[in-house]
Amino acid sequence: MTTPAPAPPKAVGLRSERGPVLAAVMLSTSLVALDSTIIATAVPSIVADLGGFSQFPWLFSIYLLTQAVTTPLYGKFADMLGRKPVMFFGIAVFLIGSVLCGFAWSMPVLIAARAIQGIGAGAIQPMSMTMVGDLYTVEERARVQGYLASVWGISSVVGPTLGGVFSEYLSWPWIFFINLPLGALAAWMLARKFKEKVDRATHKVDYTGASMLTVGCSLLILGLLEGGVAWGWGSVPSVSIFAGSLVLLVTFAFVERKATEPVLPLWVFSRRTLVGGNLMALVVGALMMGLTSYLPTYVQGVLGTGALVAGFALAALTVGWPISASLAGKVYMRIGFRDTALIGSGIIVIGAVLTAMLTQHAQVWQAAAASFVLGLGLGLASSPTVVAVQSTVGWERRGVVTATNMFSRSLGSAVGAAVFGAIANATLSSRFANPPADVAGHLPDSVDATSLVLGGQAAEHTPTTNFVQTALFDATHHVFLASVAVAVLGFVALLVMPRRTEQLTFV
Repeated sequence: MTTPAPAPPKAVGLRSERGPVLAAVMLSTSLVALDSTIIATAVPSIVADLGGFSQFPWLFSIYLLTQAVTTPLYGKFADMLGRKPVMFFGIAVFLIGSVLCGFAWSMPVLIAARAIQGIGAGAIQPMSMTMVGDLYTVEERARVQGYLASVWGISSVVGPTLGGVFSEYLSWPWIFFINLPLGALAAWMLARKFKEKVDRATHKVDYTGASMLTVGCSLLILGLLEGGVAWGWGSVPSVSIFAGSLVLLVTFAFVERKATEPVLPLWVFSRRTLVGGNLMALVVGALMMGLTSYLPTYVQGVLGTGALVAGFALAALTVGWPISASLAGKVYMRIGFRDTALIGSGIIVIGAVLTAMLTQHAQVWQAAAASFVLGLGLGLASSPTVVAVQSTVGWERRGVVTATNMFSRSLGSAVGAAVFGAIANATLSSRFANPPADVAGHLPDSVDATSLVLGGQAAEHTPTTNFVQTALFDATHHVFLASVAVAVLGFVALLVMPRRTEQLTFV
């Protein structure tokens, strides 16, 4: 029987009232999670006010981009300066971005303000996970991370609802102004309850490496997000972006080998526990993107429900994840991190297969059941791998490894958005290119025809809506099939991890 390594000692002088701190961390996480979804239902109001319909996808892309590329930098700064100042900086920048979003007078200004929000979000998410690693024992972390995961799941349902309510009954700037009291409360609670003592020392910031990492990752994620959307995959812009990213990241690797204090030390890619945990984070990010984007679309557009019912189907994920995460601690203390995650990954595969088995005439409860099973698997696979990654190092390196894991998840989301979006769009384009004769004259010229069956309008059962329903089912079904393949890859990736996790030694 294998057991994980004991928890590394906490930072000297760390004193906290854990309950209030956890509440503040969850509140901080909710800022990032809500802003990832709340804007979706407000887009029509924003476009009607500011114009720039063709630019609105950048409201999502720029936020994800700046959040992802800054995450590794914050991890390094957290190990140098402590978690608290980095978290405060993240909250402050996020709130400044929120104010600028609310007062934006044009779409380009709003996009720029969203970029600032993303820079703040890049600090909040990894600091939340790192602080949990500091405050809780190995056995407790899975349960607590289940709470943080439930914040994301709940936000995926509450966010779009709040966005619609604010847009309809108040005005769209309120979806950003609501962040101000929430962020202020979180900062106040952390200022009062979270105490840490950091050994101050002279540090040399690796500005060259940081710049190369930021620009190289920015180009990579930009290419993944916009490839096949703003330009073709084989076009000159796409090839140039990926080539530039490759050159910068390869150069970055050589620079980091000689850096005194590398911003992203290369040993995080050479230790089996870290590699396995980060690969699993990639898979989790991709699966979450596919599930949160296309399961509600399937329930609403194919099964003909309203947006609220579709949200409830996805909400089953938020029930399954914390349940399994709360049990994961007891399991991995008995059988080890890797074997626990393998069990969870097997359940993920089962849940992905259940989504792929959904038919055009399935019941909503069947979609919710598949979502619940996926949530069980994600909680049992994700939590042990994050705890394993954190448990391999001491306090002084926990920020780096946690931020790298969060970056891997963000990169997985970007890859998932690109791959699943390409699959869905290719399927819809193929179906709409050759519609039946009685439908051709009533069908819009693009995949925007899917709007005919969203919002519960499929109940009209005209030939056009029936055709679009079938096309949308084919598209979501192909995405779900791809999710099965991704889930299997996640199971294989976990085999990289050793059965016994030990704290790494550095010389």
